[in-house]
Amino acid sequence: MPELKILNNKEIKEIYGFIEKQWGAKVKLDYGFLKNNKNRVFIISKDISKIDISKLRLNSAGMYFCEIDNKGIRLSIEGAQIIGQKAAKNTVELNEEETKKWFKGEDLEKECKDCSGFVILKHNKDFLGNGKYTNGRILNYVGKTRRVNLL
Repeated sequence: MPELKILNNKEIKEIYGFIEKQWGAKVKLDYGFLKNNKNRVFIISKDISKIDISKLRLNSAGMYFCEIDNKGIRLSIEGAQIIGQKAAKNTVELNEEETKKWFKGEDLEKECKDCSGFVILKHNKDFLGNGKYTNGRILNYVGKTRRVNLL
């Protein structure tokens, strides 16, 4: 049964802790946080607290921000754009060719000194999302519907 839970301050601080641990970014977002039964976290206006969502059957609301599981925290593309500006570690700069491969949905062969787990990808001033760095590869998590076939 699809169900959303409004996260309390303790649960939100836990998410901030994951973000700070993984990317060195200290953030305080002025949003309400919702979590579904698939551990996907959504951010939404704090006015959501004025609505009784217990009578609604929703599996998402607001903007998909991240997913939390035993592998760690994985940001959405939009989540990476929000956090990327403040990230102090685990960010990878891509060149033009790597960016094209990334948008096509390909994994990247790239060495990243001092990177571990999920990394935020950047090209110039644009944050492209994130992938999992392991053994000199960045695994692509861009969904099929969001991939771009570039000429």
